[in-house]
Amino acid sequence: MVQDEAKMITILQIIPSLGAGGAEQACVDVAAGITMAGYRSIVVSSGGPRVAEILKAGGEHITRSVHIKNPMVMLANALWLAHVIRDRKVGLVHVRSRAPAWSAYWACRMTSCPFVTTNHAAYKFSNPFKKFYNSVMVKADRIIAISSFIAAHIRKNYHADAAKIRIIPRGIDFAKFAPEKITEERRGKLRAAWGVAEGQRLTLLPSRLSPIKGQSVLVEAMALSPPELGDVMAVILGDDQGRAGYRRELEDLIAARKLQNRVRLVAHCDDMPAAYSLAALVVAPSLIPEGFGRVPVEAMAMGVPVIASDLGGFTETIHPGANGWLVPPNDPQSLAQAMTKALTQTPEQHAAEAQTAMQQVRARYDKTKMVTDTLAVYDELVRA
Repeated sequence: MVQDEAKMITILQIIPSLGAGGAEQACVDVAAGITMAGYRSIVVSSGGPRVAEILKAGGEHITRSVHIKNPMVMLANALWLAHVIRDRKVGLVHVRSRAPAWSAYWACRMTSCPFVTTNHAAYKFSNPFKKFYNSVMVKADRIIAISSFIAAHIRKNYHADAAKIRIIPRGIDFAKFAPEKITEERRGKLRAAWGVAEGQRLTLLPSRLSPIKGQSVLVEAMALSPPELGDVMAVILGDDQGRAGYRRELEDLIAARKLQNRVRLVAHCDDMPAAYSLAALVVAPSLIPEGFGRVPVEAMAMGVPVIASDLGGFTETIHPGANGWLVPPNDPQSLAQAMTKALTQTPEQHAAEAQTAMQQVRARYDKTKMVTDTLAVYDELVRA
């Protein structure tokens, strides 16, 4: 597509909200790429703290309750979207979640506008209705899967047309996740805020507080860790997002295992590169398959050893014996054993593994490549 044509095209992305999370980060990154490529960028969501990033990148944000799953609201949103598509001369709609995807699907049918979805998770179903609800994510003209695992899942369970699937892994910003840019001052601020003493080695689990993320597995693994590991502190980093009951369960478990001085719950961190840099080890003990798993890739980019559950997207980014460890899900004993191996590596072993990990993630998971590949999908449809 020549530049003059590109300037006439408006790309509309839709996402439930613009808070924390991998799908939200991808939306922000692609929005910036859209404007840099000469397209007009619009994002529709219910709002959130990352709206400012859309505006800073030269995009437009429209606030709409597209996250609501009520069928009547979804239908009203579809009619509204059809009007927006016509009024703003939208050339393509890209959706990242199911409820807004139904609205967008109907709106695009009404306007003959090209329709793209990104499948960020392996959506489960327990009955035909739920399966039908999920199926909207494969009704698009192009279907982006964030891993080979997700592509296989939607082909098997939703009979997605393989010719329409494009595998585009998430990308990270290597200008941000760069070990050489982290100062001791940044690390020191986090160490003081988290109560991690000088000389203590930090095991970090960054994720929203949710039972499926396996925080309780880490607590149990810390209770099983052998004395020869020395002074190790675990920080479980993430907001409970309203799951106050689960936070209390974790606090009770920490107390029951007498780990109050060895496990910390921290709600939020504004400097994740420094958090990774402070860590001696990062764990991702999820109980269900992750579509991709951003945490291990970010940690590896920072040269930090990684242990994750042997599930889903993790198996595509972590290669045991080369750049990390995979353990059975919901197995504190196996996690404790892997933690012992990781934390007792020789400096030479650690350096070799860190170098391999950094090279692999930089080659495969660059944010620029993710954006370029996504724009190429848009180009396929806009040319048509």
